[in-house]
Amino acid sequence: MKFPNPHTLKQIAKIIDCNFVGDDNFPVLGMNEIHVVTPGDIVFVDHPKYYDKALNSKATIILINKEVDCPQGKALLISDDPFRDFNKLTDYFKPFQSSNSSISNSAVIGKNTVIQPNCFIGHNVVIGENCIIHSNVSIYDDAVIGNHVTIHAGTVLGANAFYYKKRPEGYDRLKSSGRVVIENDVDLGALCTIDRGVSGDTIIGEGSKLDNQIQIGHDTIVGKKCLIASQVGIAGCVVIEDEVTIWGQVGCTSGVTIGKKAVIHAQSGISKSLEGHKTYWGTPAQEARIELKEKAYVKQIPEISSELKKIK
Repeated sequence: MKFPNPHTLKQIAKIIDCNFVGDDNFPVLGMNEIHVVTPGDIVFVDHPKYYDKALNSKATIILINKEVDCPQGKALLISDDPFRDFNKLTDYFKPFQSSNSSISNSAVIGKNTVIQPNCFIGHNVVIGENCIIHSNVSIYDDAVIGNHVTIHAGTVLGANAFYYKKRPEGYDRLKSSGRVVIENDVDLGALCTIDRGVSGDTIIGEGSKLDNQIQIGHDTIVGKKCLIASQVGIAGCVVIEDEVTIWGQVGCTSGVTIGKKAVIHAQSGISKSLEGHKTYWGTPAQEARIELKEKAYVKQIPEISSELKKIK
């Protein structure tokens, strides 16, 4: 998330009431999670295991819970609770705005787009031309939808990321300030849920087609011309490259990449990145031909056992 206007390190430190290391006027342009940071961004880190990753990332301002050596050209915000203060900044720069109408006055809706009854269109939503939004679709604030998009009944775009920190009193949610971006010529089935990015974008690429009852997690990127069948669950921060086919009830863990033109058979479980141009099956998913060979070998065990008994 980029701020509406550049801020200084001193101004940011005042907002969250913390100390800082660096020049008062050090420029701060936005805030992001580590996988999408760019120079000028704040990234937060609250565990020593990830200090080096944060300090050496593209972020130039590190919100951290311990004063450490500051890399050249960067600045530190020293907080006793970086998670809490990252949320404070989200509330400050992107506060929740309630709605008093089904379609916000700030929404922009393109020519020849049809919006069926009982839909909700939030603040600053942009919908392109020649789209059909069927009944009971909810499109949260800031979503961007391209041209020639069809969204079927009951689909929800832009709910919060499933991202929590465990505390003694319960779970504390990391607040979401990102967007959902649906590119041109996408079809979304009924009852799909696509979560907004924590600070960046969740993207469904041009020409992709999603069946009913599919969950796409925060900051996931689905490439162009992908096919995803019903009841697939994709966790956050996944990259699905172009022309991937995922059949029904596949589950995918967070932070992995599925390569271009990969095919994932139904009910597979994806626990690691998969190369493109291959077909996968099973849990954990592996190349389908290997999985099928192994199952064939397993079926031979009774026969082999019987033959061994005869030998004895």
